Amino acid sequence: MSTTREQPIFSTRAHVFQIDPATKRNWIPASKHALTVSYFYDATRNVYRIISVGGTKAIINSTITPNMTFTKTSQKFGQWADSRANTVYGLGFASEQHLSQFAEKFQEVKEAARLAREKSQDKTELTNPALNITSHQVAELESQGTHDSSSENNKEELSQTLEELELLIKAKDEEIQMLKSQKCGRWEAEGEREEMLQKLQELEARNAELEQRLHLAEQTLAETLAEREKMHNEVTKVAEIMDVKIFELSELRQGLAKLVESN
Repeated sequence: MSTTREQPIFSTRAHVFQIDPATKRNWIPASKHALTVSYFYDATRNVYRIISVGGTKAIINSTITPNMTFTKTSQKFGQWADSRANTVYGLGFASEQHLSQFAEKFQEVKEAARLAREKSQDKTELTNPALNITSHQVAELESQGTHDSSSENNKEELSQTLEELELLIKAKDEEIQMLKSQKCGRWEAEGEREEMLQKLQELEARNAELEQRLHLAEQTLAETLAEREKMHNEVTKVAEIMDVKIFELSELRQGLAKLVESN
């Protein structure tokens, strides 16, 4: 069986729930964390399925039929009923946008399933060899079917098992790819964070250098002002001494003048 028969066409993350089979009202969470939920297309059978894997088992394995309806019950929660699985699935999304994207894809896939069914029915009516089988051939076919029924059942069971294993592998691959992309995004964010931290450290170092230069300038200015104050005090003191000396010289001159006049 080819492993490329069934291809994912859309994936998202959501919390998966199933309706309580006892009450048909309460929701039972399928896992503690959000799971990858994917739409798959089976090219061989021309059918669409919704698959979600938790651990090693398929939490959701729902074949979409034209009569299914996906209902939004809140801004972040939606549900649909699967009569084949005899359950109702519920999905809780991280945002209203994720819910809308899933709902739109559900509608697209539902319409594709309807067209595929109509095409398959038309083809069956045109090419079904049973329409040309005689009654004698129909006794013979029933006899062969009786002898080969057990082997056909075994083949069908093995085929179903292989399909489920393929789905598990593909869903796991999808989850791994999604986690890798998220990890790459975290790495980019970490790189940007490291770059910002480096720039911050450079700015802090530059700021420390400027603060040191400012401190030195303030210290130099203070020393200059102190020196100017000292010089000003000294000049003032000299000026006062000069005033005293001038006054003394003036008195001495007046005394000499009186002495000359008296002689």
